[in-house]
Amino acid sequence: MMGENKMVKLGVEKGMRAFVLVWFGQTVSVIGSGLTGFALDIWVYQRTESVTQFALASLFSMLPALLISPVAGALVDRWNRRNCMIISDCASALTTLVIASLLFSGHLQIWHIYIEGAISSIFGAFQWPAYNAAIPQLVPKELLPRANGMTELSDALKMLLPPVLGGALLVTIHLQGIMLIDFITFLVSIVTLLSVRFPKIKTTSTEEIKKSSLFAEISYGWKYIISRPGLLGLIIFFAASNFILAIVGVLLTPLVLSFTSPAILGIILFTDGVGMLAGTIVITSRGGPSRLIYSILGFQMLGGLCILVTGLRTSAPLIGVAAFLFAFGSPIVNCSSQAIFQRKVASEVQGRVFAVEGMIIGSLQPLAYIIAGPLADRVFEPLMATNGLLAGSIGQVIGVGSGRGIGLLFMVMGTISMLISIVAYQYPRLRLLEDELVDQI
Repeated sequence: MMGENKMVKLGVEKGMRAFVLVWFGQTVSVIGSGLTGFALDIWVYQRTESVTQFALASLFSMLPALLISPVAGALVDRWNRRNCMIISDCASALTTLVIASLLFSGHLQIWHIYIEGAISSIFGAFQWPAYNAAIPQLVPKELLPRANGMTELSDALKMLLPPVLGGALLVTIHLQGIMLIDFITFLVSIVTLLSVRFPKIKTTSTEEIKKSSLFAEISYGWKYIISRPGLLGLIIFFAASNFILAIVGVLLTPLVLSFTSPAILGIILFTDGVGMLAGTIVITSRGGPSRLIYSILGFQMLGGLCILVTGLRTSAPLIGVAAFLFAFGSPIVNCSSQAIFQRKVASEVQGRVFAVEGMIIGSLQPLAYIIAGPLADRVFEPLMATNGLLAGSIGQVIGVGSGRGIGLLFMVMGTISMLISIVAYQYPRLRLLEDELVDQI
């Protein structure tokens, strides 16, 4: 028995070391991509001075992955996940090299950026489910919240470092140098993946379909989720929450700039990144809470309150505190949710299930990007103008004039977000998800 326990412990330590190495490479690559994204955003806006073209670049970077994700998820389950990540990194590195070559030769055009974003988005649709499905291959289930916390730390560093470093690097080494750094970070990621072996997937009775039909495998991801109402409820909950978050994210910059300077906006965004970093440190060092679903609903409720408070006053310190608290809870919510899926979904079908999950959760984001501007400009801002319909009522509380309509929209979105959390808690299949579904690892 002692020898068996020792072997298990050694296996756990080996798996965790392998994951840390993979995580390091992915983190370096994510930061490099963040630097390039930051620099290219500035390049596009400076040359077009068009918000529409700026938004189109974001749309091209998101929409292809959303559309192809079910197919990508099914293929990820067919293929070796490590090899899938390596191929994705190689493809993204190649597109970065092509854009850099066009930039060096003076032939770079806006439409090149759109194509590059679309190609990177397609390969990212393979990278994300492969990476997330590989985590429970390497890490024991009791350490999944900690491992997911480390992936959230990568996202926090992506938020913090590119805005801080990108501005200085643009002045010193320019866009060409930044893209060269990005290319090198892809090489780091590829080398770390080549140095790690992923354990073989142990199939279970959950794998009920034959691998002769790709369409059957794609549809199986849908069937797997629909047959488990708790998982479906969790996905719908996040789809609704992310719709609100997308509207808020688009309008935060104009809200803050309506009463203060870009420098203060930068401080608020930096505070947001610090909050996310603090949350990731907590979840990584302490592990997940015993009841993951409660942490999800509780911190989502806090997030809704923070959104509401952000619209209440034209106060940069108040918005900064709200941004910090919102960002602090974000990695805890994400890690808890991901740990639930990694525990409750059989390893051999995680690629397609995670892909369908991501597609459903992100399906409403394009709509949010489309309606956010008109809602603010044509509905809420006129209501809160000096002589607007609500100037004499709500305007007496939150103020009137430029930006106050967006503030009211934030308050509405925050209230809806809290109501969504309350309704979700009332649904027993979601509330009891961890008890009713058996762990698959």
